[in-house]
Amino acid sequence: MSSRTITSLTIFFFGASLATNALSEQEANVNTAQSQAKAHTRTRAKATINVTSSEAKPYDETVRPALMELHINEKFTGDIDGESTVRALQVQNGDKSARMISMQRFNGKLRGRPGTFVLQGQEIVENGKITATWFVVPGSGTGGLSGLRGEGGFAGAFGKGSEGTLDYWFE
Repeated sequence: MSSRTITSLTIFFFGASLATNALSEQEANVNTAQSQAKAHTRTRAKATINVTSSEAKPYDETVRPALMELHINEKFTGDIDGESTVRALQVQNGDKSARMISMQRFNGKLRGRPGTFVLQGQEIVENGKITATWFVVPGSGTGGLSGLRGEGGFAGAFGKGSEGTLDYWFE
């Protein structure tokens, strides 16, 4: 074989090897993206939520609407069973409607699994009713709830108890 033929074959095989590696890398990237895109199997937990104590303090009343800080303790019963301490910031309007953001640490059991987790929420109070959405803060689960993720919310008469849900999964 001439040196020119050997050089041509070497270039051919090197190029084919690079193309094969590039295809394998593309296939790996597609497989990774597909596995990440698969939806987690979610389980719905339900609970009745009752406020056991609350305290509201204005922290800025220089103009209307007033800004309030709320300290709330809650009791959950049902699939979610335990207690939660809540800190919320609220904008309270003159008509008694309000908007809030909150962080709360739940301590108890989720379908029998003990541990704690943090919920970040957004609440609206209108016409004596409260509605909220929340999600589990990633990385906040402890004990049997380590790796917990989820989202949900609650609705009910303000100050009278609410029915809540959490659609959750574990990573």
